[in-house]
Amino acid sequence: MAQPHAGRETTQVSIPEISLAERARTLVYLGTTGSLSTISAKHPGWPFGSVMPYGLDRRGRPTFLISSMAMHTQNLLRDPRASLLVTQAEAHNDPLAIARITLMGTVTRVPQNDLAPVRDNYLERYPEASQWADFGDFAWFRMEMKESYLVGGFGIMGWIDAADYDQAEVDPLADIAASVLDHMNHDHADALVLLARHVGQCPADSATMSAVDHLGFHLRIEHQGAPQDLRLPFPQAVRSASEVRQILAHMVQQARAAEMV
Repeated sequence: MAQPHAGRETTQVSIPEISLAERARTLVYLGTTGSLSTISAKHPGWPFGSVMPYGLDRRGRPTFLISSMAMHTQNLLRDPRASLLVTQAEAHNDPLAIARITLMGTVTRVPQNDLAPVRDNYLERYPEASQWADFGDFAWFRMEMKESYLVGGFGIMGWIDAADYDQAEVDPLADIAASVLDHMNHDHADALVLLARHVGQCPADSATMSAVDHLGFHLRIEHQGAPQDLRLPFPQAVRSASEVRQILAHMVQQARAAEMV
């Protein structure tokens, strides 16, 4: 369930949002490296953390190419239970404001009949790994999901079961979201203030677009020194860069017309 952080003002209700599972799939898709926590074989019951590049299979399950000599592999062979922490890549002044997810499950060897697509996906992400992928001490592992816990960057948090994660899709704007944010914040900062005032009905001295998805976008606004997060919906869902440009241009045009009234 989505829950607002204490101390943050929330002014909208019933604003369309992508589901927690969609957020999770998108965050994991955009990431490349996480922190894998295994249960120590040397110190039973103690967690052991490792920096871990990961691939993804067609269902969004993390895959790993790991050596039998690595401590985390020895831990997994003794006890396959593990978690993978993945965080939003963008830098932020407040590290607690970025999105992050903890994936929980069991990590075991990839069955022979699944190896080809797992290998192809991983080596597409990490071409340099082809240098050691066929070494005898390396093997392919995959996390079978049990449950995940997502903390969004806008006061959204909750548990996601494996079935919901499996059925969710990556947001269609995932690959272009960063460029949309960069363009709007650098070239149309004044338009974002207009959108906050006339679409969000919130007074704003400044506004920054902090996230965008196919249903809408988030603004970080300030008024008289007080910050606030604001979610604005698109009039209809979008799935491409051209559709985003058209719909934002239309929204800004309407906001400018309202400003003149």
